[in-house]
Amino acid sequence: MANRIHETAIIGKDVEIGDDNVIGPYTVIAGPTRIGDGNFIGPHVSIGGPAEFLSAPHLAGWDGENDGPGVVIGDRNRIREFVTINQGAKDATRLGNDNYVMGRAHIAHDCVVDNSVVITSAVQIAGHCHVWSGSNIGLGTVVHQGTQIGPGAMIGLGSAIRKEVGAFTITLGNPARTTGVNVIGLSRRGCDEAAIAALTGFLTGKEAEVPAGLPEELAALLKAWTERSNEH
Repeated sequence: MANRIHETAIIGKDVEIGDDNVIGPYTVIAGPTRIGDGNFIGPHVSIGGPAEFLSAPHLAGWDGENDGPGVVIGDRNRIREFVTINQGAKDATRLGNDNYVMGRAHIAHDCVVDNSVVITSAVQIAGHCHVWSGSNIGLGTVVHQGTQIGPGAMIGLGSAIRKEVGAFTITLGNPARTTGVNVIGLSRRGCDEAAIAALTGFLTGKEAEVPAGLPEELAALLKAWTERSNEH
């Protein structure tokens, strides 16, 4: 299907756009950027602007100037009004599939946002962060640079995230602290009460191994999270 790109939108040099995308009025997309299929990108969105640090080159990407690793966006994302997604400094800034990024949120350079993540209004994510699949970041949360937010994590509104957030935990406050396990998120992933009880020790750090008998997709996600965490 054809893309619907408003006549006031500015699409810079080296921007690749797939099919069936909607791009709203006054949105600016600078290259190099690659966008997949079926995305909704609302009005006044900025994608591919220069990385925000003092020594970064500030090029006019809307006029065809570009230099850097850019932005890669997958399929079926909803990116609402006034969202900013900066291009990477070392690696491409990446947004996966089926994410919902609400109004005035910011995703900084070199971030990776996986799949089915909800980033609510006015969330500010600093550079080099990794937001894992299925997490939900509450209104007005700020995330310190280089932080990982684990799969299925639920972060309460107005939180200040300064250290890693565990998988399928509930975290909130300033400074943020973990208060429990995201039972609703686990149940949506196919866990019954027994499976959630078996997982609680692992998710709260009391047990090192992922328990057996979990839904296959969830087990693979938690295994990846454990291996990633052990690298740092």
